[in-house]
Amino acid sequence: MTLPSRDDLTVITTHLNADFDAVASMLAAQKLYPDAIVVFPGSQEKNLRNFFIKSMAYLFNMEDIRNIDFQHIRKLVLVDTRQPGRIGKFSCLADNPDVEIHIYDHHPAMASDIRAHQDVSRMTGATVTILTEILKEKHLDISPDEATILCLGIYEDTGSFTFPSTTEHDFMAAAFLLSKGANLNTIATMISREISPEQIGLLNDMIQSATHYIINGIDIVLTQTMSDNYIPDFAVLVHKLIKMENLNAIFALASMENKVHVVARSRIPEVDVGGVVTLLGGGGHSYAASASLKDQTLTQVEHRLLDILYKKVRAKRKAGDIMSSPAITVGADVSCKDAAALLTRYNINALVITEKPDRKGKPVGFISRQVLEKVLFHQLDHALVRDYMTTDIAWVSLEADMPEIQQKIIENKQRVLPVVENDIIRGVITRTDLLNILARQSQQNNLENPFDPNRDVTHARTRNIVNFMVERLPVRILDLLKSIGDIAHQLGLSAYVVGGFVRDLFLYRPNEDVDIVIEGDGIFFAKQFAARTGARVHTHENFGTAVITFPDGFKIDVASARMEYYKFPTALPVVEMSSIKLDLFRRDFTINTLAIQLSPERFGMLIDFFSSQKDLKEKTIRVLHNLSFVEDPTRAFRAIKFEQRFGFTISRLTAGLIENAVKMDLFSRLSGRRIINEIKQILEEENPVPAIERMDDFHLLKAIHSSLQLTGDMTLLLNAVKKVLSWHDLLFLEEPCMKWTVYFMAIIAGMDYKSVIDICTRLELAPRHRHLFCRDHFTTVRTLFWLEHNTPIANSVLCEKLSGVKTELLLFMMAATRQEYIQRAISSYCVTLRYIRPEITGKDLLSMGIAPGPIYKELLKSLRDEKLNGILKTREDEQAYVIGKLTLLKSMV
Repeated sequence: MTLPSRDDLTVITTHLNADFDAVASMLAAQKLYPDAIVVFPGSQEKNLRNFFIKSMAYLFNMEDIRNIDFQHIRKLVLVDTRQPGRIGKFSCLADNPDVEIHIYDHHPAMASDIRAHQDVSRMTGATVTILTEILKEKHLDISPDEATILCLGIYEDTGSFTFPSTTEHDFMAAAFLLSKGANLNTIATMISREISPEQIGLLNDMIQSATHYIINGIDIVLTQTMSDNYIPDFAVLVHKLIKMENLNAIFALASMENKVHVVARSRIPEVDVGGVVTLLGGGGHSYAASASLKDQTLTQVEHRLLDILYKKVRAKRKAGDIMSSPAITVGADVSCKDAAALLTRYNINALVITEKPDRKGKPVGFISRQVLEKVLFHQLDHALVRDYMTTDIAWVSLEADMPEIQQKIIENKQRVLPVVENDIIRGVITRTDLLNILARQSQQNNLENPFDPNRDVTHARTRNIVNFMVERLPVRILDLLKSIGDIAHQLGLSAYVVGGFVRDLFLYRPNEDVDIVIEGDGIFFAKQFAARTGARVHTHENFGTAVITFPDGFKIDVASARMEYYKFPTALPVVEMSSIKLDLFRRDFTINTLAIQLSPERFGMLIDFFSSQKDLKEKTIRVLHNLSFVEDPTRAFRAIKFEQRFGFTISRLTAGLIENAVKMDLFSRLSGRRIINEIKQILEEENPVPAIERMDDFHLLKAIHSSLQLTGDMTLLLNAVKKVLSWHDLLFLEEPCMKWTVYFMAIIAGMDYKSVIDICTRLELAPRHRHLFCRDHFTTVRTLFWLEHNTPIANSVLCEKLSGVKTELLLFMMAATRQEYIQRAISSYCVTLRYIRPEITGKDLLSMGIAPGPIYKELLKSLRDEKLNGILKTREDEQAYVIGKLTLLKSMV
């Protein structure tokens, strides 16, 4: 192609990574500027290159940017953009007074836009719509191929007329182009292009890494992926993802080659993705935007993006979004002493007063901690709260907005603001809640306060993991969870699967111990679910829990979402109904606070209030609050158990809190049963030895007995027990064995009889365990001593000594002996000797003419002894032995 005069060059260009709308707009502009040449500012999508260059290249006066002398450009026509950062090398012409700039664009105006001599811009679904209207007005001829390309640009940028940015002008422009011969088959082929295997992998990565952020009450999804090579149609994949997961707003980050590509989509006005992405250096509309960033990592871009989101996203937050629920209320006729106890129990500073004590009815007043403290100071403990409450109280509905909330709290000088619906108090908003919200807004408006990913947030991180669940869970469990969610929804309840089941799902550990939490009445749900599924249900009214047992014996635990408080340190918790967040807050460690929603409309939505995913990733055991071990010291044992089971590390703060609990001697206040229950669980672990060593590090063995500590001999014995138990497991014997008791005997092995008695009493052991550790254990130690000092030992003597000894004691003897001969002997007894019996029975003796009597016992014992010692090998040997024995006895008479 011959270029125009070198001193009067007109160039038509668009933004980097041009899409169909951009290329279609360049073609339309070429018809308005017939002497111009079309130049891409950089690379374009692969599909565009293949389609346009191979199939429709003859329509364009196209030239490579490397062949353009920028000094000779006198007119620059920009289509589908007016941002200097998006036109590559052509940005150097933006401020050149010798270059006339014409712009055709449908993006919203921004302060950084290029100033044009002629600017034709308005809000339509596609830029090519604007140019098509101009071509129509000028009566310029359009061929069927040109109409197809122009129409393709409209279809792509409007999502086939489904995007909220679509206007009537887009429909009319498409209709006009259809009248000019636009080929809808070609358009459909290009719009619905197949996904390559590489793109499928990229889409799967985005689904798996999708993280939900609740920012000012708005659910925004961030996802990221990476590829060594550039994979085309990233924006198409993001569009597919937003439709598949039914998302309101998504920011997708992809590291490909040497750039981080950002594609953003929004379906809601609260999230202006164009405004957000512009601050990253990109551009777009309020509903669709993109950017390409060099010399930055995915993490850097993610942090910048989150910082911008926390500053830019503003939602109309309602009272129902920010209230704390359930409300802690008290009846007007409750004593001031009892009301003060409630403030302490729930760690709050004000109580809402109702005429009735069940949160029903409008609030009649409120009373603060300060007032109650003064009442108690004046020894008016039994005065009623109605006598001292503030009766001038305002309240709001669930739909109240922030200005109304702020006005009522500030103007009424009200510490707590009830949220009321249908004469029922649904929740409360405190003055502290309001101050925190205003403070966060202030920080978000302050550019000197960047986003901190580790700061505390009041909302949960959520993400949809339904695909992960399908991949990881057996079909039966998945169907069961769906059924639970469906039935709960029908009953007007919310169901969640929580705790260890969810934790182990992410640790890739098998766990079918399903724990369900119901927001509402868990026992009512359990009974209804059991009735509909043919299962049995056993309830525990005091704790609001139930166990559902299916016909095949499979069980699930159901609990009401509950809040626990402790009347005093180390006490068992008192249980009250609560919300899922408060239910999770009562749990021991952050790694056990994950929950998955089961309701049909949000099935598979992971909820993480307390950064559980972060701690799982960092392999950290962390408590939820600093009084955790004061309230329940047994959590220290569980911290060690989880640390060793998963190969995690107890956080520094958590370790310090355990040490503090030991210094406070809180474990001495625990009941023995609670201590032994935790120790049992540790000793039943696959390898409890490291956990026992950690218990000694924290001086927790003293919870068993004040003199107990780990020694070198104890460590050797514990490791020997582990080897013996592993050997026993490989025998696959159908005999019960309480594994934990063998380890426990190793722990108390060096203690005297009185100390062991004290331990059994302190731990409130059941009689059978008390007998095992006191009477049987010490008898076994004496037996082992005899065996070690009387070698070699005939098999018959060995069996006599070990006859009737429990399996656990035999295994302890094998671990405790340091003589390999004795260990082999006991092993032989366990595997073969104890099962050896003579072939001749009492019936055989009778048939041989021997009269029944004491002689039978003597003969059968002699037969077994001789057989054990290898003297008798066959039935004939046994018969000959009996005849010889009888002959000998007769000769002695």
